[in-house]
Amino acid sequence: MTSPSKILYASEPDLDVAEFRRVLVESTLGEVRPVDDAARLRTMLANADLVLTARLDIEGKPLIGVARAITDFAWVCYISDLAVSQSARGLGIGKGLMDAARRALGPNVAISLISMPDAVGFYERIGMKRMSDAFWFGRKS
Repeated sequence: MTSPSKILYASEPDLDVAEFRRVLVESTLGEVRPVDDAARLRTMLANADLVLTARLDIEGKPLIGVARAITDFAWVCYISDLAVSQSARGLGIGKGLMDAARRALGPNVAISLISMPDAVGFYERIGMKRMSDAFWFGRKS
């Protein structure tokens, strides 16, 4: 694809739902997100406190990664989605999005997330600590 130096990271609170859906589908998250429910995806974006994107620095600036988060900007941030198009894997896009989140939040805000099983190694490689005491109430759909 391209080198990581050709990636633009930005905050995009008004990210287009179709672009968000496309990256979810192109990543493994498409299997566990409501990608066929545009209204729900729209609500997910609208209620996120932080939406960060990674785009190729070429004509059309195609979206290749997105991080969506819920935060109070003072104590903790929950990363609810970190999706990178499979075609852009291995270019440091996920780490770049996490670094962008850390910059946006500042050093006094902790970051938490629930990893997909196949991404655990990624989060450990970028220095996140594995926690054993998380809890979960599931959803109906």
